Amino acid sequence: MPADPSISTLHHSSLVMLALLLAFAVLHSGGAALRPWAAERIGERAWRLLFAAVSIPAAVLVVGYFLAHRYDGLRLWNLQDQAWIVPLVWGGTAVSFLFLYPATYNLLEIPAVLRPQVRLYAQGIIRVSRHPQAVGQILWCATHLLWIGTSFTACACAGLIAHHLFAVWHGDRRLRNRFGPAFEELKASTSLLPFQAVLDGRQTLVWAEFLRPAQLGIAIAVALFWWAHRWIGLAATAFSRSGLAHWLG
Repeated sequence: MPADPSISTLHHSSLVMLALLLAFAVLHSGGAALRPWAAERIGERAWRLLFAAVSIPAAVLVVGYFLAHRYDGLRLWNLQDQAWIVPLVWGGTAVSFLFLYPATYNLLEIPAVLRPQVRLYAQGIIRVSRHPQAVGQILWCATHLLWIGTSFTACACAGLIAHHLFAVWHGDRRLRNRFGPAFEELKASTSLLPFQAVLDGRQTLVWAEFLRPAQLGIAIAVALFWWAHRWIGLAATAFSRSGLAHWLG
C-alpha cells in the first residue's frame, strides 16, 4: 500500500519543529553559557546586542513555523466549541506571562541602554518559583495545547518544556559558579515548584513587590496579544509563502 501522505506530513513538520527548537536552545542557552567569556572580551553591552541579534531572528523563525503548522498532524481533541475554553485559555495565558516575565527583568538593560548585569534576586515572583520562566512556559504550553489539540502542537510543547527544564539546571549551575554560597542561600530559601517554599515556611509573599510599573507593561502585552490573534491566520499564510518555509519544507 502507498504511504499515507498525512502521516508523512505529520512526521516531517514535527521533526522540523523539534530541530528548530533544538537549534534555538543551543543558540540561547549556549549564548548564556558564553556570556562571562564574551563580556570580558567585548563588554556586556556589545555582548547583549550580539546575543539579541542572534536570538531574536531565531525566535521569530520558530514562532513563524509553529503558527504555519500548528494544526498539522493528528487532531487529538477539539474543545474549541466549548463555552469554558476561551476564558480558561486566556486566563491561563495571562497568568503564564506573569511568570514568563522574570523579576530580574530590567527593560533598559535589554537594548543595553543600561549596562546589563547578572544579579541574584529573591523578590516578587522569585518567592513563588526560583525559575518563573519555566513555570510560565509550561502553563503557556498547557493552555495552547488544550486549545489547538494537535499532535504537532504536542511535539512543539514537549520541545519547549524540555528546553526550559534544561534551562533550570543550566541556570542554577551558572549562578552557583558565579555567586557560590550566596546562590546556595538563595536556593535554600526558594523552590522550583510554585508556592512550595511559601507553603513550607521558607518564603513569605510580599505583595508590594508585585506592584511595579513594568507589570503594567505585561497587562498591555496581554491585551496586544489578544488583539493580534485575529491576524494569526495572515501571519501563518505569509510565513508559508516565504522562502524560509519552502526551504524548511
